Amino acid sequence: MNRYELFSQFGISRKVYDLAAETANEIEHLREEVNSIAEERQLGLLQAFHAARISEGSFNFKSGYGYNDLGREQAEAVFAQAFDAEAALVRIQFSSGTHVLATCLRALLHRGDDVLIASGIPYDTILPTFGSLSLLSNDDEVDNDSKTETYHYSDSKQTLTATGVSVRAVDLTSDGKLDFSQIEAALLPETRMLYVQKSRGYSSRRALLSAEIGELKALVTHIAPDCIIMIDNCYGEFVERHEPTAYGADLIAGSLIKNPGAGIAASGGYVVGRQDLVDEVAEAMTAVGVGAEIGPSLGFNEQILKGIYFAPQVVAAASAGAIFAARLFQKAGFDVSPLPAEERGDLVQTVQMQNPEQLKAFCEAIQAAAPIDAHFTPIPSEMPGYDCDIIMASGSFVQGSSIELSADGPLRPPFTAFLQGGLNYWNARLGAMMALERVLSL
Repeated sequence: MNRYELFSQFGISRKVYDLAAETANEIEHLREEVNSIAEERQLGLLQAFHAARISEGSFNFKSGYGYNDLGREQAEAVFAQAFDAEAALVRIQFSSGTHVLATCLRALLHRGDDVLIASGIPYDTILPTFGSLSLLSNDDEVDNDSKTETYHYSDSKQTLTATGVSVRAVDLTSDGKLDFSQIEAALLPETRMLYVQKSRGYSSRRALLSAEIGELKALVTHIAPDCIIMIDNCYGEFVERHEPTAYGADLIAGSLIKNPGAGIAASGGYVVGRQDLVDEVAEAMTAVGVGAEIGPSLGFNEQILKGIYFAPQVVAAASAGAIFAARLFQKAGFDVSPLPAEERGDLVQTVQMQNPEQLKAFCEAIQAAAPIDAHFTPIPSEMPGYDCDIIMASGSFVQGSSIELSADGPLRPPFTAFLQGGLNYWNARLGAMMALERVLSL
């Protein structure tokens, strides 16, 4: 069987196959850079494993309260060192990235506190936790009296605004960067937290780079030295040579079923950063006076440790797959973000579709390329935390694992397909080829 016949079994035409072959050659130098980052991060992880003295005994099963769970404590030491942080909280008791972020916010913000969101309106699922927010426009043509818009997301008594926290947001610049002048104007000496979403979420803006957090740190230190810089790091882990904590972030958080779990961790989330802040989050997760001392690993330490160990190479495969998809669809005439050679701060690749039918076709193809549930067709439907129907393709070993090949998008203009993940490059590449094939057939 020749190489084209291998791909034709998946419905790939000669036209798409030839375009993909050209694409693969064009991005080879970009894959080399991705692999260089992965090698550096992998060796750093190996040092963290050695420092934590990981052994077979680290995988022992702990139940009940979970006191003295040595493997759990060692895993947290690995995360702390790998993320250039003082401390870490890594627990299967966290069920999603949103759960981790909400726990951090409720732990650190209290009545009378002010939180400033520096990256515009955050991702849909975390918005109800804030409750309401006031967005300051950065449009100089808008009158001062009209620069602030208020958005309301939940009437729950559990929201930050319901508990007396002031929530304000500053939009990004027109080119998707942190607007330092607006942040400086909005930042108050008493501002308790500056919150930043690194990834794009369901928006067209670029992912932020870790180095940009360094500039933010310098600004905050000058104006509000006690202000906490907290980063939603979902989708960003191991994409760059350093995490935001290396550039001054006080706290970062994310999900184990995204990058750091490598498709191996079955659930969980992590928080890393300053020791005092991690301790406060631990008390919010469990109880005051108990904190991180309880929370049994239930035999999941092996998954957690294996997941972060394999994370650099899996993230590299997913990043290479995203670069391939970007160039393939770009060559076919579609708008993509980021561009193939653009520096990346997360795994997410967007492809601009022209209508909802193309978006559905794209996601249907990604589902068909998956190793699990490939025979199912994703159907747009309502999802908790979203204001419109969402189509999601995720034929994954772990439910909802977006480090595995997946694609989704809201059924609303501009009908953007959000592609992420891929446990290996070859599956990610095939998925992109099948998606293009199906979209072009409409």
